[in-house]
Amino acid sequence: MWNIPNLLTLFRLLLIPVFIYFFYSGLENARFWSALVFCLAAITDALDGYLARKLEQFTPFGAFLDPVADKVMVATALVLVAVDIKTLWVIIPTIIIISREIFISALREWMASLGKRANVAVSNLGKYKTIAQMLALIALIWQPTLSLLSWFTPAGMLLLYIATILTVWSMYEYLRAAWADLSTV
Repeated sequence: MWNIPNLLTLFRLLLIPVFIYFFYSGLENARFWSALVFCLAAITDALDGYLARKLEQFTPFGAFLDPVADKVMVATALVLVAVDIKTLWVIIPTIIIISREIFISALREWMASLGKRANVAVSNLGKYKTIAQMLALIALIWQPTLSLLSWFTPAGMLLLYIATILTVWSMYEYLRAAWADLSTV
């Protein structure tokens, strides 16, 4: 159970309070440090999956904890950014993304109860959505004020909308894959 991928997943969970602390700390460059901690957590998200496959270290504990850590990390960042920016242009994508995560988690659990979890396994579209989300959130957490980096926040907003579109699209694909089972109930 205590292999490298699982330890990275636990580390990601432990980074969440550190990320929140920096976000609200008021320290000099606090937003940069908060974004950096979030970026480190995002890297561990990619790294733990890669290492689990490469080292063949899959465990039931890791299969359970990894998506939980991912969803808690992203939902926390989305809520902090939405509360900070206070505009419907961020709040609506936040609600869509978090709702989709809850919906797909429930769909996967239900499909697993039917023995058909593979029908709603993570796809490349979901991976692209995650990349867009992570990059958007890094930019929106940091919001650098240096004129050289003034493009960061608008780029983050654009990526947030790309992530939202990919979120809805991937939800549609998961629903389509499960529709035969959903429509017979």
